[in-house]
Amino acid sequence: MVHRATGWLMLLCLATAACLYLGPLAALIGRRDSLAAVHEWSGILLPVPSLLGLLSPDFRADLRRLNRFAVHDRQWLRDVRRRRTGPKARPAGKFNAGQKLYAGWIAGAVLVMMFTGLLMWFIGLLPFISRTSAIFVHDCLAWAIAVVVAGHMRRAFQDPEARLGMRTGHVSRSWAARHHSRWLPNEHEDAAADGPSGV
Repeated sequence: MVHRATGWLMLLCLATAACLYLGPLAALIGRRDSLAAVHEWSGILLPVPSLLGLLSPDFRADLRRLNRFAVHDRQWLRDVRRRRTGPKARPAGKFNAGQKLYAGWIAGAVLVMMFTGLLMWFIGLLPFISRTSAIFVHDCLAWAIAVVVAGHMRRAFQDPEARLGMRTGHVSRSWAARHHSRWLPNEHEDAAADGPSGV
């Protein structure tokens, strides 16, 4: 639920940003003030699902997993660079190294976007930072986020079972063995650190 709510808010931010930034879309949609308000509030609400998720022990456990970078994560990145495939070539726990890097990067990007957005919204908030600088950082990072989110969605659409797992909380044992072999219980000594498999 946290992922889905955050995803919808992120897509709303990106869609309204495109309508505000790109002339043809702005002319087609109109209602600039309403779009700006939706954009601002969807941006401010972006961290809310994660903050509410902290009430769940399972979500807190997932955050701990995302924040741990183990030896097998470095091996996963090496294997990706060398284009090796298969569970033995790319060992991963519940989250692979790519997912961990993406989660950390997008969390940091959202914080920077909120900060620069608030600077633009409340112009005199920090007088030593110019509005032009805030706009420049906000716009450049928005393009980077759009590209990274598009890549994230492309990967998700290539893996229907991963999407099923996001919706239901369960995946097949064969899928887990192929993509997240260290997540399976009793497969590796550190499986307990990755928690129950949900398979």
